[in-house]
Amino acid sequence: MTVQVKYDTTAIAMKSYSTAKVAAEVGVSKLTLIRWLMAGKVKEPRRVNQGGVEIRLWTNRDVERVRKYKQENYRKGRGRKAKPKR
Repeated sequence: MTVQVKYDTTAIAMKSYSTAKVAAEVGVSKLTLIRWLMAGKVKEPRRVNQGGVEIRLWTNRDVERVRKYKQENYRKGRGRKAKPKR
């Protein structure tokens, strides 16, 4: 017996990540990623209210945006890249 579904939603669902998962994927701590968000260095992803708690839902595009910011501005163990001398 085949079950017929009125609307096919399998192709619509985008993969989403938690803040901790994004931080691990990019290679920074969760605290560093949250600092970047609060300072406005990385654009905040969409927030969703889930069970009375507001969570961030990161898409693949958001993860790439964080990865690009890290590549341009962050050096592990030595902090930020030095600004060019005048």
